[in-house]
Amino acid sequence: MSNAPNPNDPKEPDFSNVKSGSSSTEAPQENVDFSNVQSGSSSTEEITGEQTYTVQKGDTLSHIAKQFYGKSGAWHQIFEANRDQLDNPDLIKPGQVLKIPPKAD
Repeated sequence: MSNAPNPNDPKEPDFSNVKSGSSSTEAPQENVDFSNVQSGSSSTEEITGEQTYTVQKGDTLSHIAKQFYGKSGAWHQIFEANRDQLDNPDLIKPGQVLKIPPKAD
């Protein structure tokens, strides 16, 4: 018994006359001019002036305020900006992402 396909068997498709290629009914586009495109990026920090900080083990709001504002007494500003997730300024947890508002003048 032979396993070779029989070219006269109607169950076997014959693709011998198939040619590769592609075409489209869409009209070809003109060359597009991108010479005036400028690259750039932005962040919410640039728009809102607000940064974020991920709390590390051993951090306090005072420590974070000293890092961002140069004075530990500015911790109130960070606490107020994060009232949605903080009820007690002494209970921050590692992994929390705090909003750091722009330095108040």
